[in-house]
Amino acid sequence: MKLFRFLLLSLLPFSALAQLPTARPNQLARPATVAPAPALSLQQAIAEALQHNYGILLSRQDVQIAENNVTRGNAGQLPNINGNLTRTFNRNNITSTIGDNAPRVINGGTSNLLNSNVTLGWTLFDGFGMFVAYDRLKTLRQQQQQITRATVEETVENVANAYYDVVRQAGKITSLEEALKVGQARIDLTQAQVDVGVSAKVEVLTARVDYNADRSLFLQQQQALTAAKITLNNLLGRSSRLDFEPSDSLTVTRNLREDVITAGIKANNPRLAQARLGVDVATYDRKLVTASRFPQIGLVTGYALNRNINNAQFITLPTGPVLSTSINNTVGLNYGITATVPIFNGFNIRRQEQNARVVQEQSKLSLAQTDLRLDADAATAFAQYQNFIQLLELEETNIQLARQNVDIALERYRLGLLTPLALREAQRNELAAETRLLDIRYSAKQAEIALQRLSGGLVQE
Repeated sequence: MKLFRFLLLSLLPFSALAQLPTARPNQLARPATVAPAPALSLQQAIAEALQHNYGILLSRQDVQIAENNVTRGNAGQLPNINGNLTRTFNRNNITSTIGDNAPRVINGGTSNLLNSNVTLGWTLFDGFGMFVAYDRLKTLRQQQQQITRATVEETVENVANAYYDVVRQAGKITSLEEALKVGQARIDLTQAQVDVGVSAKVEVLTARVDYNADRSLFLQQQQALTAAKITLNNLLGRSSRLDFEPSDSLTVTRNLREDVITAGIKANNPRLAQARLGVDVATYDRKLVTASRFPQIGLVTGYALNRNINNAQFITLPTGPVLSTSINNTVGLNYGITATVPIFNGFNIRRQEQNARVVQEQSKLSLAQTDLRLDADAATAFAQYQNFIQLLELEETNIQLARQNVDIALERYRLGLLTPLALREAQRNELAAETRLLDIRYSAKQAEIALQRLSGGLVQE
């Protein structure tokens, strides 16, 4: 029976050996009671991030604040209307002396005063500062929109990188599963050889040690896959424990052009647009300081009601002074024009103008710095992209050779023409080639995504 088993294994081709169980069911396969994880595409992941990512949500709130600030009233173009009401009560001890007469004393004399008015103030001219302020508010809104757009694109880049990292880690799981299949086939073949006395037991022990080493790598890779899923779930703003299976494969676009990327940066990059708008804001700030040198002319008007009731008022009658109550009412409209001319304020306006010019120059330097940095980032990313594309083509060819080498090595080992050490070396080479291919493909995809983000084409309006 032992000889029959050995001969049966010797006649099996490698394709049949690949169907052998890789491990016990409780080691590799999921329990039958566990439902499969839901599939998640990259498009679905990006859609969830746009709705639930906290960085994007906070940035959108900043846009809402900037939008609310764009009003003519905030720019000072509309009048201010205020209503005022004052009511006071007095209780006084009064001593009144008229001529040489004896003083008259009133203890606890009461009076009350009611003062109510509605006033309007409207700036008619302030050196056109109010119009400059309104344009500045609109520019600040546009600048915040570009900041939010940059936040969205950078978040989408992070989501895409995290998603493809999950795909990469899952691919390594698959490679390790294939390695475990080969390892199990090696154990079965070696055990059959030991049973018929053509091989030593140490060969079986060595095969099992190698298998356990691969099994350890498999368990470590499962942890890496779990960590990658947690990272992606965090970017999507959902529970870290939520499981899923990526449905998109890791494919790389291989026809990107550097001139198209550079043109896209100049036209669409939100960080560059934000820097340009920063120059405009600094220019408006300087105009506002200049406007403060001009006179400010305003219109004031109001309608007032004043009532004064005095219960301790002396009046003179033919019979002499007597104590009485007086009531005074004043109702009327007032209006006029105010003008404020700045003459001297300690040279503060000149200082503010100097500082505004410096800030304007700083904003121009910041624009030039941003332009240069983006150009350098694009050049670096494109050089990496080209290098990874070449490495990717090399590794795609190499992986085919490594797989064929394992097939041949296992067949030769089955026939007793190859040592276990040589089979193990071929298996390691295949696993290393699989890992390199996945890592290089992932790095090339990262460079591709970075170029799309720099050119402003990662997220469309």
